Amino acid sequence: MSPHQNARLSALSACVGLALAAAAAGSVAQGATAAATPGMKAGASVASPDKGFTMKAAEGGMAEVELGKLAQQKGSSDQVKQFGSRMVDDHSKANAELTQLAGSKGITLPTDLDAKHKSELAKMQKLSGAQFDRAYMDGMVKDHKEDVADFRKESTSGKDSDIKAFAAKTLPTLEDHMKMAQSTDSAVKSAKSTASR
Repeated sequence: MSPHQNARLSALSACVGLALAAAAAGSVAQGATAAATPGMKAGASVASPDKGFTMKAAEGGMAEVELGKLAQQKGSSDQVKQFGSRMVDDHSKANAELTQLAGSKGITLPTDLDAKHKSELAKMQKLSGAQFDRAYMDGMVKDHKEDVADFRKESTSGKDSDIKAFAAKTLPTLEDHMKMAQSTDSAVKSAKSTASR
């Protein structure tokens, strides 16, 4: 082999070596980017309205559990105590399911009540007896009307099929809660009007 051919071969080897090194560096960089953003791939694919629904449902669900526990302690009517107990049971189950679903989508849910629900809970803690019953049931009717509307909307127009399915599956329970809240609210109000006669 002539010195000229030898030089060309060395140059060719160097080029191939550089190309391989560049390709390897590229795949390492890609891997580093993926490692730096765990869960991003899954979370990034969830549309904003679906994510917003999930966050709101988690906050509302946590508040229902805390207020339900309070109703079990402070409610003066058996009906209110039973309603509170049902809220704790049903919303604890739904919250656990939602937490698992959100985790699989790379969505981090809140672990504490937001300011609005904390303030609502603080107000309720100051009430007792029939006054507590009326305020709690009024709030439950209002909250469940809003919940039913949100879950119904997500169950029909959600973009993420899993979140949409969760909303559709939970909706009948919330509709049941709304009916219970309305009848318990009526019972609490009629007990008050009977007592004031």
